Amino acid sequence: MTSKTACRLLLPIFGAGVILLAAPASAQQPLPIVEKLAKTYGLGSFGQIEAIRYTFKAQLPGINLARSWIWEPKSDRVTYEGKNPSGKAVKITYRRAEVGGPSAEAQKRIDAGFVNDQYWLILPFHVVWDGAAVEDAGMQKLPSGTGSAEKVVVKYSSSGYSPGDTWDLYVGGDGRIEQMVYHRGGAAKPSIVIASWSDYKKAGPLLVSLDHRGTADGKPLHVFFSNVAVKLVGSNTWMAAR
Repeated sequence: MTSKTACRLLLPIFGAGVILLAAPASAQQPLPIVEKLAKTYGLGSFGQIEAIRYTFKAQLPGINLARSWIWEPKSDRVTYEGKNPSGKAVKITYRRAEVGGPSAEAQKRIDAGFVNDQYWLILPFHVVWDGAAVEDAGMQKLPSGTGSAEKVVVKYSSSGYSPGDTWDLYVGGDGRIEQMVYHRGGAAKPSIVIASWSDYKKAGPLLVSLDHRGTADGKPLHVFFSNVAVKLVGSNTWMAAR
């Protein structure tokens, strides 16, 4: 995979820019909980992935959207199917390294959506890829409901594209994220997103959570995925999440 520039994620609907798809330059030993996350979600097998297919869906008061993607990580090529701001159906394929320039605003908006939706699907991988500061805060009460889990705090620095953004991941004994709290570092909205991680399925060697329910600044939020599948290197067959 090629290294890109890490960029702020604008949860829950929109994202911006490109993301880091390789380990950071500093060869820092990851925390045991990060290694556990990586192993649980199948990061060690990511090199086998030729393509990932998924449809991202999000429901908020007054918002009901769906965006379909195929991502080929080795070439960083993306195929998008959805609607443009005027509601017209569009389909576009592009390489993320080529996004940019004043004539590519529509493509940059599409890529912003790609970043956001991909984070919801494979956030545990970005804990490793993005080089943000990670802290194991120990066992903590879950932010919603009863019970407790190991709290992992993932925070970007005060500079760069994600100044001060923080993800609190509540990880169960099985290495799976149970709940997440996102805190925005800046003034843009939403400021806080609280969401569950459930409906776990295996798509080839990767573990994915297909359903997230919670709130965005106190308003009901439902993010979920359909049509999730992976294609392995050397194969033309899609392996559906099951």
